[in-house]
Amino acid sequence: MDNFKDTLQHFLFEHTPIRGNIVHLNHAYRQALQHQSLPLVLKQALGELMAASALLSATLKMDGAMVLQLQSKGALKLLVVECSSALEMRATAKWAGEISNQSFIELIQHGQFVITLDPEQGEAYQGIVPIEGETIAEMLENYMQRSQQIDTSLWLHCDGENAAGMLLQKLPERPDQHHQNQDYDAWNRVNHLANTVTISELQNLAPEQLLTRLFAEEDVRLFEEKPVRFHCSCSKTKVSAMLQMLGVNEVNSILAERDNIEVNCDFCNKHYVFDAVDAAALFTSEITISLGSSRH
Repeated sequence: MDNFKDTLQHFLFEHTPIRGNIVHLNHAYRQALQHQSLPLVLKQALGELMAASALLSATLKMDGAMVLQLQSKGALKLLVVECSSALEMRATAKWAGEISNQSFIELIQHGQFVITLDPEQGEAYQGIVPIEGETIAEMLENYMQRSQQIDTSLWLHCDGENAAGMLLQKLPERPDQHHQNQDYDAWNRVNHLANTVTISELQNLAPEQLLTRLFAEEDVRLFEEKPVRFHCSCSKTKVSAMLQMLGVNEVNSILAERDNIEVNCDFCNKHYVFDAVDAAALFTSEITISLGSSRH
Protein backbone atom coordinates (compact mmCIF):
# COMPACT_ATOMS: atom_id res chain seq x y z
CA MET A 1 0.00 0.00 0.00
CA ASP A 2 3.05 2.28 0.16
CA ASN A 3 2.57 3.17 -3.50
CA PHE A 4 -0.04 5.77 -2.56
CA LYS A 5 1.51 6.90 0.72
CA ASP A 6 2.84 10.45 1.11
CA THR A 7 0.75 11.61 -1.82
CA LEU A 8 -2.11 13.98 -2.49
CA GLN A 9 -4.58 13.60 -5.35
CA HIS A 10 -7.07 16.12 -6.62
CA PHE A 11 -10.46 15.07 -8.01
CA LEU A 12 -13.63 16.72 -9.20
CA PHE A 13 -17.22 15.82 -9.95
CA GLU A 14 -17.89 16.51 -13.61
CA HIS A 15 -20.50 19.17 -14.46
CA THR A 16 -20.69 20.36 -10.83
CA PRO A 17 -18.83 23.03 -8.81
CA ILE A 18 -17.57 20.31 -6.42
CA ARG A 19 -13.91 19.43 -6.09
CA GLY A 20 -11.89 17.43 -3.61
CA ASN A 21 -8.52 16.16 -2.41
CA ILE A 22 -7.33 12.94 -0.81
CA VAL A 23 -4.07 12.73 1.13
CA HIS A 24 -2.09 9.90 2.71
CA LEU A 25 0.84 10.55 5.03
CA ASN A 26 3.13 7.75 6.10
CA HIS A 27 6.89 8.36 5.98
CA ALA A 28 6.43 12.15 5.90
CA TYR A 29 4.38 12.00 9.08
CA ARG A 30 6.87 9.77 10.87
CA GLN A 31 9.82 11.88 9.75
CA ALA A 32 8.18 15.04 10.99
CA LEU A 33 7.77 13.62 14.51
CA GLN A 34 10.76 11.27 14.76
CA HIS A 35 12.77 13.58 17.06
CA GLN A 36 9.83 14.39 19.33
CA SER A 37 8.61 12.24 22.20
CA LEU A 38 4.89 12.98 22.18
CA PRO A 39 1.85 11.55 23.98
CA LEU A 40 -0.37 9.59 21.58
CA VAL A 41 -3.20 12.13 21.74
CA LEU A 42 -0.83 14.85 20.50
CA LYS A 43 0.67 12.63 17.80
CA GLN A 44 -2.82 11.92 16.52
CA ALA A 45 -3.82 15.58 16.61
CA LEU A 46 -0.67 16.63 14.76
CA GLY A 47 -1.32 13.92 12.16
CA GLU A 48 -4.83 15.24 11.54
CA LEU A 49 -3.49 18.81 11.33
CA MET A 50 -0.82 17.70 8.84
CA ALA A 51 -3.42 15.98 6.67
CA ALA A 52 -5.69 19.03 6.88
CA SER A 53 -2.87 21.43 6.02
CA ALA A 54 -2.04 19.45 2.87
CA LEU A 55 -5.69 19.21 1.81
CA LEU A 56 -6.30 22.94 2.30
CA SER A 57 -2.95 24.13 0.92
CA ALA A 58 -3.67 22.26 -2.30
CA THR A 59 -6.82 24.35 -2.80
CA LEU A 60 -5.00 27.69 -2.58
CA LYS A 61 -3.79 29.65 -5.57
CA MET A 62 -0.79 30.89 -3.65
CA ASP A 63 2.95 30.29 -3.54
CA GLY A 64 3.90 30.31 0.11
CA ALA A 65 2.94 28.50 3.29
CA MET A 66 -0.09 27.76 5.41
CA VAL A 67 0.44 27.53 9.17
CA LEU A 68 -2.17 25.90 11.42
CA GLN A 69 -1.78 26.55 15.15
CA LEU A 70 -3.87 25.36 18.07
CA GLN A 71 -3.07 27.43 21.15
CA SER A 72 -4.32 26.69 24.66
CA LYS A 73 -3.69 27.84 28.22
CA GLY A 74 -3.92 24.38 29.75
CA ALA A 75 -1.44 21.50 29.73
CA LEU A 76 -1.28 21.71 25.94
CA LYS A 77 0.34 25.00 24.99
CA LEU A 78 0.74 24.74 21.23
CA LEU A 79 0.28 22.49 18.23
CA VAL A 80 1.71 23.87 14.99
CA VAL A 81 1.89 22.55 11.45
CA GLU A 82 3.39 24.37 8.49
CA CYS A 83 2.72 23.26 4.91
CA SER A 84 4.11 24.94 1.81
CA SER A 85 2.40 25.23 -1.56
CA ALA A 86 4.91 22.55 -2.71
CA LEU A 87 3.39 20.23 -0.05
CA GLU A 88 6.49 20.26 2.13
CA MET A 89 5.57 20.20 5.81
CA ARG A 90 6.79 20.17 9.38
CA ALA A 91 5.07 19.93 12.77
CA THR A 92 5.71 20.27 16.50
CA ALA A 93 3.96 20.53 19.85
CA LYS A 94 4.62 22.20 23.20
CA TRP A 95 3.02 21.16 26.45
CA ALA A 96 3.60 21.36 30.19
CA GLY A 97 3.04 18.79 32.90
CA GLU A 98 1.60 15.34 32.35
CA ILE A 99 -0.85 14.42 29.63
CA SER A 100 -2.36 11.02 30.24
CA ASN A 101 -6.08 10.40 30.01
CA GLN A 102 -7.29 13.77 28.78
CA SER A 103 -9.14 13.82 25.49
CA PHE A 104 -8.05 16.15 22.74
CA ILE A 105 -11.06 18.42 23.23
CA GLU A 106 -10.31 18.65 26.97
CA LEU A 107 -6.74 19.71 26.20
CA ILE A 108 -7.75 22.62 23.99
CA GLN A 109 -10.52 24.09 26.13
CA HIS A 110 -10.30 27.89 26.33
CA GLY A 111 -7.95 27.83 23.36
CA GLN A 112 -8.01 29.21 19.85
CA PHE A 113 -7.22 28.08 16.33
CA VAL A 114 -4.89 30.41 14.41
CA ILE A 115 -4.62 30.03 10.64
CA THR A 116 -1.91 31.96 8.83
CA LEU A 117 -1.42 32.29 5.08
CA ASP A 118 2.10 33.49 4.34
CA PRO A 119 2.57 34.14 0.61
CA GLU A 120 6.04 34.51 -0.89
CA GLN A 121 4.86 37.79 -2.37
CA GLY A 122 2.68 40.18 -0.39
CA GLU A 123 1.46 40.43 3.17
CA ALA A 124 0.62 37.51 5.43
CA TYR A 125 -3.02 36.99 6.44
CA GLN A 126 -3.99 35.59 9.84
CA GLY A 127 -7.38 34.36 10.97
CA ILE A 128 -8.20 33.52 14.60
CA VAL A 129 -10.89 30.90 15.03
CA PRO A 130 -12.69 30.07 18.29
CA ILE A 131 -12.74 26.42 19.32
CA GLU A 132 -16.10 25.37 17.88
CA GLY A 133 -16.64 21.70 17.24
CA GLU A 134 -15.52 18.40 18.72
CA THR A 135 -12.86 17.64 16.11
CA ILE A 136 -10.18 19.40 14.07
CA ALA A 137 -12.27 18.70 10.96
CA GLU A 138 -15.32 20.48 12.41
CA MET A 139 -13.25 23.48 13.52
CA LEU A 140 -11.78 23.91 10.05
CA GLU A 141 -15.16 23.43 8.36
CA ASN A 142 -16.55 26.24 10.53
CA TYR A 143 -13.60 28.47 9.64
CA MET A 144 -13.95 27.88 5.91
CA GLN A 145 -17.69 28.56 6.01
CA ARG A 146 -17.53 31.71 8.16
CA SER A 147 -14.24 33.30 7.08
CA GLN A 148 -13.91 32.14 3.49
CA GLN A 149 -17.60 31.55 2.65
CA ILE A 150 -16.69 28.24 1.02
CA ASP A 151 -18.69 25.08 1.80
CA THR A 152 -16.05 22.59 2.91
CA SER A 153 -16.25 19.08 4.35
CA LEU A 154 -13.30 17.25 5.91
CA TRP A 155 -12.62 13.70 7.02
CA LEU A 156 -9.38 13.25 8.97
CA HIS A 157 -7.78 10.37 10.82
CA CYS A 158 -4.43 9.53 12.40
CA ASP A 159 -3.55 6.41 14.38
CA GLY A 160 -0.15 7.65 15.57
CA GLU A 161 1.68 5.94 12.71
CA ASN A 162 -0.14 7.11 9.58
CA ALA A 163 -2.48 9.97 8.74
CA ALA A 164 -5.07 10.36 6.01
CA GLY A 165 -7.75 12.78 4.98
CA MET A 166 -10.33 13.73 2.39
CA LEU A 167 -11.72 17.14 1.51
CA LEU A 168 -14.77 18.22 -0.47
CA GLN A 169 -15.42 21.81 -1.48
CA LYS A 170 -18.26 23.50 -3.29
CA LEU A 171 -16.84 26.38 -5.28
CA PRO A 172 -18.84 29.60 -5.63
CA GLU A 173 -20.67 29.56 -8.92
CA ARG A 174 -20.38 32.36 -11.47
CA PRO A 175 -23.55 33.84 -13.00
CA ASP A 176 -22.66 32.35 -16.40
CA GLN A 177 -22.67 28.84 -14.89
CA HIS A 178 -26.41 28.70 -14.33
CA HIS A 179 -28.18 26.40 -16.75
CA GLN A 180 -31.31 24.25 -16.93
CA ASN A 181 -29.61 20.93 -16.23
CA GLN A 182 -27.84 22.10 -13.10
CA ASP A 183 -27.60 19.42 -10.41
CA TYR A 184 -28.82 21.36 -7.37
CA ASP A 185 -28.72 18.31 -5.10
CA ALA A 186 -25.13 17.37 -5.92
CA TRP A 187 -23.50 18.87 -2.81
CA ASN A 188 -25.92 17.24 -0.37
CA ARG A 189 -25.82 13.92 -2.21
CA VAL A 190 -22.04 13.77 -2.45
CA ASN A 191 -21.64 14.65 1.24
CA HIS A 192 -24.17 11.98 2.21
CA LEU A 193 -22.14 9.40 0.29
CA ALA A 194 -18.82 10.66 1.67
CA ASN A 195 -20.11 10.39 5.24
CA THR A 196 -20.30 6.61 4.81
CA VAL A 197 -16.48 6.41 4.64
CA THR A 198 -14.87 4.27 7.33
CA ILE A 199 -11.52 4.85 9.03
CA SER A 200 -10.19 1.67 7.41
CA GLU A 201 -11.23 2.84 3.93
CA LEU A 202 -9.74 6.29 4.45
CA GLN A 203 -6.43 4.88 5.67
CA ASN A 204 -6.03 1.78 3.51
CA LEU A 205 -7.69 2.29 0.14
CA ALA A 206 -5.88 3.93 -2.77
CA PRO A 207 -7.69 7.11 -3.92
CA GLU A 208 -9.11 5.49 -7.06
CA GLN A 209 -10.51 2.60 -5.02
CA LEU A 210 -11.90 4.91 -2.38
CA LEU A 211 -13.65 7.19 -4.85
CA THR A 212 -15.10 4.22 -6.73
CA ARG A 213 -16.44 2.71 -3.52
CA LEU A 214 -17.94 5.96 -2.22
CA PHE A 215 -19.19 7.53 -5.45
CA ALA A 216 -19.91 4.59 -7.76
CA GLU A 217 -22.79 6.37 -9.52
CA GLU A 218 -21.05 9.76 -9.82
CA ASP A 219 -18.92 11.04 -12.69
CA VAL A 220 -15.59 11.65 -10.94
CA ARG A 221 -12.32 12.68 -12.55
CA LEU A 222 -9.12 11.84 -10.63
CA PHE A 223 -5.91 13.75 -11.34
CA GLU A 224 -2.30 12.68 -11.04
CA GLU A 225 -0.82 12.33 -7.59
CA LYS A 226 1.49 14.90 -6.04
CA PRO A 227 4.21 13.96 -3.53
CA VAL A 228 4.02 15.19 0.04
CA ARG A 229 7.20 15.25 2.11
CA PHE A 230 8.67 16.40 5.39
CA HIS A 231 10.96 19.40 5.10
CA CYS A 232 12.27 21.75 7.77
CA SER A 233 13.17 25.20 6.54
CA CYS A 234 15.43 26.07 9.48
CA SER A 235 18.96 27.20 8.62
CA LYS A 236 21.96 28.89 10.19
CA THR A 237 21.09 31.98 8.17
CA LYS A 238 17.62 32.18 9.75
CA VAL A 239 19.01 31.60 13.25
CA SER A 240 21.60 34.30 12.59
CA ALA A 241 18.82 36.70 11.57
CA MET A 242 16.96 35.90 14.79
CA LEU A 243 20.07 36.68 16.86
CA GLN A 244 20.58 39.92 14.95
CA MET A 245 17.02 40.90 15.85
CA LEU A 246 17.85 40.36 19.54
CA GLY A 247 20.59 42.96 19.19
CA VAL A 248 24.26 43.04 20.05
CA ASN A 249 23.73 43.90 23.74
CA GLU A 250 21.37 40.99 24.36
CA VAL A 251 23.64 38.57 22.52
CA ASN A 252 26.70 39.74 24.47
CA SER A 253 24.73 39.39 27.70
CA ILE A 254 23.97 35.75 26.90
CA LEU A 255 27.61 35.10 26.00
CA ALA A 256 28.74 36.65 29.29
CA GLU A 257 26.82 33.92 31.12
CA ARG A 258 27.93 31.01 28.95
CA ASP A 259 30.57 30.26 26.34
CA ASN A 260 28.16 29.64 23.47
CA ILE A 261 24.68 30.46 22.30
CA GLU A 262 22.88 27.21 21.50
CA VAL A 263 19.67 27.07 19.49
CA ASN A 264 17.71 23.87 18.89
CA CYS A 265 15.08 23.59 16.17
CA ASP A 266 11.78 22.36 17.65
CA PHE A 267 10.77 20.85 14.31
CA CYS A 268 13.81 18.78 13.25
CA ASN A 269 16.05 18.88 16.35
CA LYS A 270 18.93 20.43 14.40
CA HIS A 271 21.46 22.05 16.72
CA TYR A 272 23.05 25.44 16.03
CA VAL A 273 25.96 26.78 18.09
CA PHE A 274 27.37 30.32 18.01
CA ASP A 275 30.52 31.22 19.95
CA ALA A 276 31.79 34.74 20.63
CA VAL A 277 33.57 34.91 17.27
CA ASP A 278 30.43 33.79 15.39
CA ALA A 279 28.32 36.31 17.26
CA ALA A 280 30.74 39.17 16.57
CA ALA A 281 30.71 38.28 12.88
CA LEU A 282 26.90 38.60 12.82
CA PHE A 283 27.02 42.24 13.76
CA THR A 284 30.21 43.01 11.84
CA SER A 285 28.59 41.76 8.64
CA GLU A 286 25.44 43.70 9.50
CA ILE A 287 27.45 46.93 9.80
CA THR A 288 29.29 46.19 6.55
CA ILE A 289 26.02 45.64 4.70
CA SER A 290 24.57 48.82 6.18
CA LEU A 291 27.60 50.89 5.13
CA GLY A 292 27.66 49.33 1.69
CA SER A 293 23.99 50.04 1.06
CA SER A 294 24.45 53.76 1.86
CA ARG A 295 26.93 54.38 -0.92
CA HIS A 296 25.79 56.25 -3.99
